[in-house]
Amino acid sequence: MSTHQTAVRSTASLKLLSLSHACVDIYQGAVAALVPFFLAERAYAYAAASGIVLAASLLSSVAQPLFGALTDRWPMPWLLPVSTLAGGVGVALSGIGDSYALTLAVVAVAGIGVAAYHPESARIARLASRGSHTAMGLFSLGGNIGFATAPLMISAVIATGGLRASPLLVVPALAGAALCVAALRSLGRSAPAAASASAAARAAGKDDWPAFLKMSGAVVCRSIVFVGLSSFLSLYARQRTGGGELAGTAALFVLYLGGAVGTVAGGRLATRYGRITVVRWAYALTVPAVAGIVLVPGPLLYLFTALTSAGLYVPFSLHVTLGQDYLPRRVGTAGGVTLGLTVSIGGLAAPLIGAAADATSLRTALAPLIALPALGWLMLRTLHEPAMPEAAAPAPTPHHDTSPSPGP
Repeated sequence: MSTHQTAVRSTASLKLLSLSHACVDIYQGAVAALVPFFLAERAYAYAAASGIVLAASLLSSVAQPLFGALTDRWPMPWLLPVSTLAGGVGVALSGIGDSYALTLAVVAVAGIGVAAYHPESARIARLASRGSHTAMGLFSLGGNIGFATAPLMISAVIATGGLRASPLLVVPALAGAALCVAALRSLGRSAPAAASASAAARAAGKDDWPAFLKMSGAVVCRSIVFVGLSSFLSLYARQRTGGGELAGTAALFVLYLGGAVGTVAGGRLATRYGRITVVRWAYALTVPAVAGIVLVPGPLLYLFTALTSAGLYVPFSLHVTLGQDYLPRRVGTAGGVTLGLTVSIGGLAAPLIGAAADATSLRTALAPLIALPALGWLMLRTLHEPAMPEAAAPAPTPHHDTSPSPGP
């Protein structure tokens, strides 16, 4: 197969993977979007409702690095369609019956499905993209679109038919599984060449665990902010704007939709200024944006939500490629942690925020989120741009600067 044909196949498979990523991440966003409906139909307290978010996050946060370690040893492309179906079926069953325990169990299954998808899909996306952070941005963009679509899909289905209409939510999973199969077939014969390049990069690379752990700590801070806002922004927007259900759904949609813009902008900015510099600036600028959500009343909440979304999502795909470049010998583990553990671990904080809201007010409970991006920025302050082995390095671009930069 010619180099041109290989590139065409890789690009096609990456686009299909991005679409499948959108279908899977609908189910990450769906759990938080279901919270207001559990509160309304089942009269759950804030803490009980956020426990559902915890159920999706807890097993997912534990399972993702385990799946990452497994895919480092044994490629498991079959996991993509299987995990997609597991995520969809779990969420689809969450509205069946009134049992809180059953709801927790099926949402946990959804969390495991999402956990199984991300490390292997990130590994395959890296093969298809040859380590390009711009191309990885396309893959991440799919997930962000899925997040943005989740509240709209939940509102359309559940607001119309109630929680008992939740089986209809399995449809994106069916589409996503088909897309995964198509992506793997499209990659086809170009996979061995890409895998050989990846193996050469692993052999030449050296894992930098201290840098990886610092970056992972920053991503945890980002995750807590994102999951906290995802879980309660809909309710908070209703309180702060005096609007109804539509006002809450709109705020959550803005939070997720900004991810599409932020992810694309992150890849392009990193090409020009370097990944570390862009990530630092994103964390720094997120601090006043989150403060605006919590402290500024009225419709301006939507403006600050959009700014927060951009700040949280600009570094999203850059976290993935940085993590894989810090751990070139363990790209599955890196993908499992950056796309999985550090992201889903934010769900562990959701019950604490819910309990604080029950005891005080939702505004008071959300206030600590203002400080977390600043803490993440401090962790990133001493990071350096990883030195990529030549076999893994993407083709140079005119303005790409990979030299260490002091950042903001």
